[in-house]
Amino acid sequence: MQSRSFYSGFERPRKPFFAVAGPICPWLLEELLTPPEGPHRALEGARGPRAAWSAGFFLTPALPRAKANGGDSANMARCAPTVLVRPCPLQTLKPDTPRRPPISSLCDPAGTPPAWESLVAGLPQLPSQTPSRPLARAGDACRPHRRPRPAGFQAKPGAPAARRLPGSGAARRTEHAQWAGPAPGARRKRPRCSRRLRWGMRYRLAWLLHSARPSTFRSVVGARLPPPERLCGFQEKTYSKMNNPAIKRLGNHIIKSPEDKREYRGLELANGIKVLLISDPTTDKSSAALDVHIGSLSDPPNIAGLSHFCEHMLFLGTKKYPKENEYSQFLSEHAGSSNAFTSGEHTNYYFDVSHEHLEGALDRFAQFFLCPLFDESCKDREVNAVDSEHEKNVMNDAWRLFQLEKATGNPKHPFSKFGTGNKYTLETRPNQEGIDVRQELLKFHSTYYSSNLMAICVLGRESLDDLTNLVVKLFSEVENKNVPLPEFPEHPFQEEHLKQLYKIVPIKDIRNLYVTFPIPDLQKYYKSNPGHYLGHLIGHEGPGSLLSELKSKGWVNTLVGGQKEGARGFMFFIINVDLTEEGLLHVEDIILHMFQYIQKLRAEGPQEWVFQECKDLNAVAFRFKDKERPRGYTSKIAGILHYYPLEEVLTAEYLLEEFRPDLIEMVLDKLRPENVRVAIVSKSFEGKTDRTEEWYGTQYKQEAVPDEVIKKWQNADLNGKFKLPTKNEFIPTNFEILSLEKEATPYPSLIKDTAMSKLWFKQDDKFFLPKACLNFEFFSPFAYVDPLHCNMAYLYLELLKDSLNEYAYAAELAGLSYDLQNTIYGMYLSVKGYNDKQPILLKKIIEKMATFEIDEKRFEIIKEAYMRSLNNFRAEQPHQHAMYYLRLLMTEVAWTKDELKEALDDVTLPRLKAFIPQLLSRLHIEALLHGNITKQAALGIMQMVEDTLIEHAHTKPLLPSQLVRYREVQLPDRGWFVYQQRNEVHNNCGIEIYYQTDMQSTSENMFLELFCQIISEPCFNTLRTKEQLGYIVFSGPRRANGIQGLRFIIQSEKPPHYLESRVEAFLITMEKSIEDMTEEAFQKHIQALAIRRLDKPKKLSAECAKYWGEIISQQYNFDRDNTEVAYLKTLTKEDIIKFYKEMLAVDAPRRHKVSVHVLAREMDSCPVVGEFPCQNDINLSQAPALPQPEVIQNMTEFKRGLPLFPLVKPHINFMAAKL
Repeated sequence: MQSRSFYSGFERPRKPFFAVAGPICPWLLEELLTPPEGPHRALEGARGPRAAWSAGFFLTPALPRAKANGGDSANMARCAPTVLVRPCPLQTLKPDTPRRPPISSLCDPAGTPPAWESLVAGLPQLPSQTPSRPLARAGDACRPHRRPRPAGFQAKPGAPAARRLPGSGAARRTEHAQWAGPAPGARRKRPRCSRRLRWGMRYRLAWLLHSARPSTFRSVVGARLPPPERLCGFQEKTYSKMNNPAIKRLGNHIIKSPEDKREYRGLELANGIKVLLISDPTTDKSSAALDVHIGSLSDPPNIAGLSHFCEHMLFLGTKKYPKENEYSQFLSEHAGSSNAFTSGEHTNYYFDVSHEHLEGALDRFAQFFLCPLFDESCKDREVNAVDSEHEKNVMNDAWRLFQLEKATGNPKHPFSKFGTGNKYTLETRPNQEGIDVRQELLKFHSTYYSSNLMAICVLGRESLDDLTNLVVKLFSEVENKNVPLPEFPEHPFQEEHLKQLYKIVPIKDIRNLYVTFPIPDLQKYYKSNPGHYLGHLIGHEGPGSLLSELKSKGWVNTLVGGQKEGARGFMFFIINVDLTEEGLLHVEDIILHMFQYIQKLRAEGPQEWVFQECKDLNAVAFRFKDKERPRGYTSKIAGILHYYPLEEVLTAEYLLEEFRPDLIEMVLDKLRPENVRVAIVSKSFEGKTDRTEEWYGTQYKQEAVPDEVIKKWQNADLNGKFKLPTKNEFIPTNFEILSLEKEATPYPSLIKDTAMSKLWFKQDDKFFLPKACLNFEFFSPFAYVDPLHCNMAYLYLELLKDSLNEYAYAAELAGLSYDLQNTIYGMYLSVKGYNDKQPILLKKIIEKMATFEIDEKRFEIIKEAYMRSLNNFRAEQPHQHAMYYLRLLMTEVAWTKDELKEALDDVTLPRLKAFIPQLLSRLHIEALLHGNITKQAALGIMQMVEDTLIEHAHTKPLLPSQLVRYREVQLPDRGWFVYQQRNEVHNNCGIEIYYQTDMQSTSENMFLELFCQIISEPCFNTLRTKEQLGYIVFSGPRRANGIQGLRFIIQSEKPPHYLESRVEAFLITMEKSIEDMTEEAFQKHIQALAIRRLDKPKKLSAECAKYWGEIISQQYNFDRDNTEVAYLKTLTKEDIIKFYKEMLAVDAPRRHKVSVHVLAREMDSCPVVGEFPCQNDINLSQAPALPQPEVIQNMTEFKRGLPLFPLVKPHINFMAAKL
């Protein structure tokens, strides 16, 4: 695949995009709204998706669907740039068009502009078919209208009817309706093309469109696209800065997608802060982010991690709000959350909060940059927090390899710094050298936290004017110290660091090859992005690609290629592959093939059609981009505001505009053997290394690549098997939004219920994008019978995906992806993206499932990779081990990693070939089809799936008795069980404490969730911030198989039994805290939880996932949020106290508790309970005397001795529905 890094840039603002087809009066164009002038230096570099983050830990709730083999596949985040359609020339004006004098000459002596009627008096008449109506004045509300079909046109046979779409501003139109063409003898008429006329404070007129043929503007891929000004329409609002000296510059012309109904405004405050404001009247959460354009590359050389430490300390009190947890408490009480991260060049702070409380949250947020306290009493604790964060990463191969790459470059370059920091760099060494870290922190903040290095993004329901006033009020006083941005013009990899080979020993059993070339900073070329072009080709996975050839030889499994961020002044181009066992023996040959492919690209030369295809794909991706969650959206925008003109900040990371063969050839010229750095990662190098990296302890060996090998690569000939990719047939061409059907429902409806399948259908009525989500669960009793069958189901689907890769990669590039994996009930298939070509991809997948033939060579490779992944579980984090063991303990049937490994030896090729028809012989399919599709189309898709399976696999329906559901173990009253295991890799302990409450129901759900809401912030503040138990501290509900309870998860250097005692002590303090809580504070928690639960999904896939969770758990409570929130609002403080005393108190009659203790690598044993000396300098609450728990010696015996909960009854009575 192509490597996609965030890249950024800044250039002088350009005039707006627009295009016209037809006459337009030139005198009205004289005063086009021009972006503010001003020099802007070209800034290079950007933060990337792998930037370090800190100051919090979050567990994202997974879907109820359980994965049979545990763990999620790591997918590289993609960030695809896009392009705007260029405006057509303005030299289309008719020579006889009436001309008028400049507007300024028509003003009266006082400077008052003329009346509107006098300005438009001489305009030519609009086309005759346009209904007579007054022209819009400046500032008038947009008048939605439907664009009529051209007279004489007939709809394409079978095309669904189009509908007018709701939304603010000009009406959304069905620009992409497909037409069969003119009827015989019909004359084509011009349809009306109307735009709102905006003038602003000086009556500036941007353009006046007369007419446009629907065929005038077409996508090169065949779709009828809207005119360019519709594709990237301006957001224009009037706001005067003349009387506001706090505003230096105002940008009202933010280019956005026409599908984006939010309003935008850009500002530059007088103190230099860049601001983007987003007004979204529909948002449930408001959000803000501030990015300081300084990171770890600016750390003092003798205090590594100081910028990261500053990020931590900034949260802990300000002059206006000195209470240490004031900010986090306010957010918690108003359905909010916050976080921050530090990277090489950025420190990014962000939060979200209920939309009613944006001002209060933003006020507290602003104080971080006005008057932070940096309290001495907090210093030692936050040093421990930073150290704990580093310890969490020490045994992570990604962090280790990243730091090793930095360490093997120029040691005097800032790139080589250790960015995270730890206790040694922030406390031990400074104390030895007589350095006062707090004074250095104050100096760092005073030096670099300057307003001219800051950028802010704020999103809320408020109008743009109100948001402007709010930001000006709160951030105008941030001091501008005119700090120059650090420049890094010299690349960290100089000649002496090239032609080097690094052999690295990993923690996990992985085999990777990293080929790196130093390249100059390409950010300033973001409009042509040569790195994207080359990454698209080198990282391609289709037939004739580099990956295709290397896989055919059995040397690699995956390949990633493309540009990688560095900093302002330098970048890298990378080609990374996952090696097979045989590939590890052919590294030189693999790299030779890489240079052969690069030579192919040189010989072919830059291809404009390839660039154009990327441009078209990105244009579509930008227009139909999913709405992002406010917190992530503001954080991202705040980071890129440093680089781009305000007008282009939304489009710049998508924009492709100029085909520049010279730039492509310039980058291609850097990809030569004499510029290469090679790193091989493998366990086979253990005991063969001679160097150790300082901060992570990575073992490696460095040696020069032999000259004869370099010459061999330099003489790489053309390889006839390599071919450029063919044109992508999956690029969508039909973007029509289908009309809502009469029987459309607010929630999924069951439209098919047979012995073979259940089909749920929901036509999209919220997002109005040409996308759909198709989810299928194939239930089979053979998929999880025993570890052997579980392994075979996994290998079957992995081999299937491997064989589909070349075909499906083109679909993925075109915005159409699929997911296929085994589950404890069978197989899960999901196809998401543009609905135009979805059925084609789905049919191919189902046909392949039913007719699959296994390649013997790929079978051995993938089986070996699967065994390594099972072995690598030992190196996962201790808290992940705790969660894994708890799932094994509580689920009726769950196979362990050891059981799967033992059974994998029995999986042979003949046995797997015999298993596949058995797996498909009897199935029950439950599906949800949701999006821009009709009911009839959904039924047709389901019928196609069934017919394909019946035809090729002779599939029959399951018997009702074969549709099994696994249940949850029921713990006894007043029972407490402890299970201990040791982590063989990490030097931290992990613990999960689970208080099982009851089966899911409306009342039980709300009791538990409200209690979790109340304790969430105090838990983090007490156990993590004050008691310093560890970097990872979490509390919240746990739900599985319809049963729920309260969970605590902690990862710490301290032993598990001590962590257990601190959790119990915390729960005791919460009892008193709730009893003393005022009614006002209690109602705030109810309101905060209600807001969280009613927070609307921001994109189609999120809404679909919500409904799919109800379906796969077989609860089918699609209106759960509204029902449970209504019950929530009836709860009282006494209800929660009763819930605590009955379920959670030490002496609670219905307390059910199980704890998983994961011991650190160096701990041979540890008591399950006992005394532990207090090491903290605060007054800890008294831990209760705990009873002696029952220690679990054998999981199987433990579960056999306990009853199981019944299954939760579905919300829908299917039997009654059938009657």
